[in-house]
Amino acid sequence: MASRTSNFCIDSIDPYAQVKWWSHVLVDFRLLDEAEMGPDEEECWLVGPEDREIIFARVPEKKMIKDRMHVCVRPTDCSREEEVDRILALGATLVDDRRDGPDKGWAVLADPEGNEFCVLTRYVPTS
Repeated sequence: MASRTSNFCIDSIDPYAQVKWWSHVLVDFRLLDEAEMGPDEEECWLVGPEDREIIFARVPEKKMIKDRMHVCVRPTDCSREEEVDRILALGATLVDDRRDGPDKGWAVLADPEGNEFCVLTRYVPTS
């Protein structure tokens, strides 16, 4: 017997703003039904591969300490540097630059609410 991931739930002051922002970052997750979500919702979500979800759930407090778990993203059609620049232009902030040349390391960014995530090197499928 085993389990598989169903969803990832992230605390948020403004779930709607977060889901809109992340929908621009992630190519493999989409807004399920934007008509059902709005600024006053307690939860907003994105749906990804095999119906897995990223849920943003409203909480009253801002993020206080470093995240113990985080998302890592990997660009599919551009370099890591181009992807970092694109996401920074969307409103992310650079938390820690761990890049070591074009093929090593990662950049730690934070979304508009301060949740850290990493941008890894470009995804190159193996055949």
